[in-house]
Amino acid sequence: MIGRWVAVAAANGLLSVALGAFGAHVLERRLEPARLDSFEVGVRYQMYHALALLAAAWIMSVRPSRAATLAGVFMVAGILLFSGSIYGLALASWRWLGPVTPIGGVCLMLGWLLLAWAAGRPAPLEPDSARA
Repeated sequence: MIGRWVAVAAANGLLSVALGAFGAHVLERRLEPARLDSFEVGVRYQMYHALALLAAAWIMSVRPSRAATLAGVFMVAGILLFSGSIYGLALASWRWLGPVTPIGGVCLMLGWLLLAWAAGRPAPLEPDSARA
């Protein structure tokens, strides 16, 4: 299960680098500056949360909990909704995506809150046989 979360994190990292390069080399000549800036915000937040997904996977491996798993779920949903809606707005001017962006932002914030909760929980007690 942890490997899948690392794979999702890596895929998002790869995609954000590819989209960043696409923005810098292709879109720079085709989009007005405000739309290009918005696109870059989507790329940046996708990368931040790819790294946060790695942290969530690590927390899942050392302190498995529903909170850690939900942190990953909310971060993936946030990436799709937040960054995805920004990409749609910047590239296709799909105005109907405007209300989706803040929902994605709330998902990202919930992901961070759950990650903090999962990381701050006390470590599970080890059985006496493991201490010897």
